[in-house]
Amino acid sequence: MTGLRIVCDLSGLYTQNRVALVCVTNSESESVETRNITLSLPEELLQEVKVLAARRRTSVSGLLAGMLREVIERETGYTLARRREMEALERGLDLGTGGEVRWNRDELHERR
Repeated sequence: MTGLRIVCDLSGLYTQNRVALVCVTNSESESVETRNITLSLPEELLQEVKVLAARRRTSVSGLLAGMLREVIERETGYTLARRREMEALERGLDLGTGGEVRWNRDELHERR
């Protein structure tokens, strides 16, 4: 889902403290299936969200969709990175010794 561009018109969809989230298309203008949801927010928070969305020249739907996408990418990215690193730890690192230690502690700390 990379390259998503949020395009929404929410005019007339605000009723008291409920917001309907609608329409998302990708950058190639191909329609992506979406679902409408109803989100209940405290009135003060909704007003602040509307102001923030207006400052960013987007809709409330676009703002929330973008933020949700960021959360999902961050969570997914973290999970994948953690799994990769845990697998690397299991494999161990190649230190070029072929698995043999050819020195002892005294040799390593010997002053010359």
